[in-house]
Order: sequence, then C-alpha cells, then structure tokens
Amino acid sequence: MSHLTPTTSLRHTTAALSTPDQPPAWAPAAPTITLLTALGVLMVGQMYTVLALLHPMATALGTTSGQATWTATAFGFAYAAGFLLAGPLSDRYGSRAVITAGLVAATAATLAVGAAPDLTWAVALRIVQGLTTATFAPSAISYVVHHIAPQRRATALTCVTSGMFAAAVLLQIGAQAVAAGLGWRAVFWIGAALMALSLIPVRRVLRPALRHTTGGGLHQPFAAMPRLLGRPRLVALYLSTVALMAAFVAVYTAVAIAGPPGIAGNSSAILALRASALPALVAVPVLAPLLQRLAAPLRAVLAFALAALAVTAGSFLGGHIVPLAIALLLFVAAVAAAAPAVVETINAGAAHARGAAVALYGGSMFIGASLGPQLTGALTGLGFADILRVIAATLALGVLLALPALRRRHTD
Repeated sequence: MSHLTPTTSLRHTTAALSTPDQPPAWAPAAPTITLLTALGVLMVGQMYTVLALLHPMATALGTTSGQATWTATAFGFAYAAGFLLAGPLSDRYGSRAVITAGLVAATAATLAVGAAPDLTWAVALRIVQGLTTATFAPSAISYVVHHIAPQRRATALTCVTSGMFAAAVLLQIGAQAVAAGLGWRAVFWIGAALMALSLIPVRRVLRPALRHTTGGGLHQPFAAMPRLLGRPRLVALYLSTVALMAAFVAVYTAVAIAGPPGIAGNSSAILALRASALPALVAVPVLAPLLQRLAAPLRAVLAFALAALAVTAGSFLGGHIVPLAIALLLFVAAVAAAAPAVVETINAGAAHARGAAVALYGGSMFIGASLGPQLTGALTGLGFADILRVIAATLALGVLLALPALRRRHTD
C-alpha cells in the first residue's frame, strides 16, 4: 500500500479494517463522533492533569515536584499495558461493553487518587487509574471502524484522535484552573463525576457489539506482535513514537517544574503558554486534507524536523513569553501532524496485522509519555534552555528513526 497516495491509503486502511458482519444500518455519525471525542479528552487527559498539579501535589504529599513526576510516569506505563490488553478485549466482548466497564472502574480509581494520603499511595493509585482509563482509546477506535459508515470513518477517526491530543492541553488548563480555586484533589473528584455521568450517553448513543468473537480467542493479536517486532522498519517507527511522545510530555513538564526565566512561578504566564497550543490542535485537523497530499512517511519526517526546530528555537527565547508561545504552538502542531502520519505508515506496513500493529503503536505512545517526565526531572539542574536542547536532540533522533520508512517508499 505504500505506493498509494495518502488519501487513498487511508481509505483502503479503514475499508480493510471493516468486518464482513456489517450492521443493518450504520450508527449516526454526529452524536457518535461528539461523544467519543469528548470522552477521548476526558479519559486520555487523565495522563496530563498531574503535569499542572506537580507543585500543589508535592506540597500536600510531602515530597518534591521532581518526585511527584512519578505520578505521571506510573500512569503512562500502566496505560501502555492497558492499551495492549483493551484492543483484544474490545474485539471479543464489544466496544460498548469494554468502554462501559472501563468507565466504571476508572471512576472508582480516579476518586481514589483524589484521596491519596502520600506519594506512595498516589503512584499506586495512578497505576490503577492508568490501567482502567486505557480501555477507552482502542475501544473507541474499534467502534468507529465497525459502526461508522466508510465515507465518514476517516473524519471520525481524525476527530477522535485529535480530541485525545487536545486532552494534553485542555486538561492541563482545566486542572490548573480547578486547583487554583478548589485544590488539586478536586481535579480528580470532578473527573470521576464526569466519567460517571458519561455512562448515560454511552448507553444511549453507542450500539452493542454485532456479535461476540469466538474464533481465535484473545491470543491472536498477541501472537502477531513478535512477528511485527521482528521487522526493523516497524520497530524504528515505534521507537520514533516513543521519542515523539517523550519529547511532547517533557516539554510540558519542563514548563511546569523548570520554568523558563521570568515565567517560573507566574501561574498566568504558564497558563498562557499552555493555552498557546490550542490553535494548533484545531488547525491540524482542518488542514488534514491538504497535509494528506504528502505521503505519510514524508509527513512524519517533516513534522519531526519541525518539532525539533521549534523546540530548539524555544531554548533560545528565555523568558520572552510571546515568542516562546509561538514556538510551543509550532511544536504542538508538528506533534499533532506527526502522530497520524506515523499511524498511517505503520498501517501500510502491517496490512495483515493492523490490530496488533496499532496496539503496539498505542503502547509506544504511552511508554514515551511515561519517560517524558523522568527525562525532564533528571535534567532539572541544567535549566530550562538546556532541557529544551536535550528534547530537541531526542526529536532529531526521531527523524533518523523515521527515515527508513521514507526510503522504503522510494524503493517501492
């Protein structure tokens, strides 16, 4: 498929993911997309809320901001493991059933995080929260593939995945605002309440499974994973995803705990920096038809390069908030453009095991997201500018890892 245009490739990808047992009528697109996009923000955003809460959590739990980053890392590793498990569970028991069960479990876990008495409990409960919230994303993608009409499917997937990326910014902004008025624990209690309330539209809008899969069992997707991990180009793409997400989370962690000169300790300035990325998260989905004129591997390489350049530029801007906000805007736009390009490239290279390939991609995303806070925490002594330069080098490594896929396209 790598010789097809990106638009044709996406169409073939979504068509190939369909099952022969199509529903008698496709699910209504608008309410489904709205619900799954909103839930994507809420559920995936639980990874990022703590990045805006590191200082108040550290104070309340009797630790340092650097140690508090383990609440993000623990969640991310658990989420990666849960993501790998949730895809096969969704295929066997149905997306709505897995989303519903996950919401119930995540509600309880999120409430518990808000009551954590110390850092040890907070980290342990964040592990549980990561495992339970991970049920949503693969189940939502599976639901779109099986229940949304093919002509609406690409739009639905773009909206849902864009919502998951927007969560990184939106939930940090929301968490900072809530914590300022009600305290950091209220962030988790409000999140739990929203999860519980969302069970109502989930039952009303989403349809039950067409049938329960019985052939092959849960082991089939896992059996394909060792074969995929034996393919160097795919492994390179997974590693590039780790680099991308590690850099993404590391930048926001650096803003929170290392603070650029003149901005550190200024909650309004930090809020403005976080909000500066929102236009990028709107623009990238809008520009998707234009971006898809470029082949997916080329888009990935160019987006990685732009991200590295934006972070490098940010490292020289010091405490100048407006130029730094522009650099952050370009960085987030590049990350938002790179992620779907990598997914499309992986899909094209794993035509007979797309479910397993996408599950490994999701795991790679959150392994990277888990490493980001620790990368920043380990470099805090260097200062904000040097942290950004190390992050830029990480993104440059991502460019190198994506290059083999580009060469493959030219040889094909």
